[in-house]
Amino acid sequence: MAENNDRYNRNYPISWEQLHRDSKALSWRLHDRQEEWKGIVAVTRGGLVPAAVIARELGIRYIDTVCITSYDWKEQGETEILKKVDGSGDGLLIIDDLVDTGLTARVVRKMLPDAYFATVYAKPAGKPMVDAYVTEVSQDTWILFPWDSESQFVEPIAGK
Repeated sequence: MAENNDRYNRNYPISWEQLHRDSKALSWRLHDRQEEWKGIVAVTRGGLVPAAVIARELGIRYIDTVCITSYDWKEQGETEILKKVDGSGDGLLIIDDLVDTGLTARVVRKMLPDAYFATVYAKPAGKPMVDAYVTEVSQDTWILFPWDSESQFVEPIAGK
């Protein structure tokens, strides 16, 4: 888990409800841009759930995916494009759960340079790669998404 990695000093657990609220908050930001989006490109796998919420809120029916792998559990490595999207990205929203170091975002930006890139969460190193985000977390924080966790007892901070 993240505690074993020197890069991460904190865990930030996200519930399904919080992810939904934050994705809806991102929808409001995107709606306020007054743009006619042609569709959404979700960065798999993390961008799938936020993309579904945003598509519903903005009335977007066209959803595609770009599949890039860069993490093996908690270790970031080489990026590999498993599925790409053709075109410049004009009129498209790229949606991901998180921009961390910006490695994946750089690959997607190069692939779709004219798209608008939005993430629910952003870390300082990756922030410059996206056009919009809702919540910033520190670089040394491991975000524990609901699809990566189960409910269990956690020792209080004062008890450690």
